[in-house]
Amino acid sequence: MPKTSEKFIRYALGILLLLLAINAFAGGYYGMAGAKNIPMEWLKNSPFHNYFIPSLILFIVIGGSSLFAAVTVFRRDRFGRKASLLCGVIILIWLGVQIAIIGYVSWMQPATAIAAVLIIFLSFLIPEIR
Repeated sequence: MPKTSEKFIRYALGILLLLLAINAFAGGYYGMAGAKNIPMEWLKNSPFHNYFIPSLILFIVIGGSSLFAAVTVFRRDRFGRKASLLCGVIILIWLGVQIAIIGYVSWMQPATAIAAVLIIFLSFLIPEIR
């Protein structure tokens, strides 16, 4: 693969991961702060009585894995490919569980799923560094 193509793919992947991290940190913070204007009825079939715990998971697991993967991709770290693949899978699992519990409630769910699939695809395009 030409150097410019690899660089473009790496930056596209890193930026996508960074945007997901920012979104997860913001959404997690918003939920932990009380999730004002988000219907509590969405949680009626869930093990949660408020949005604090799911938001904490969003903040730490989704935000943290996305940020870690973005840093490793930008640094050309040997864990970049694996971290971004794992992050994409974690996001898809998160969305699957979320939709199973609360159903389809926002355009962000399919948009995030598309982003996760794109992350997985781009992860396979960057060379593995040994």
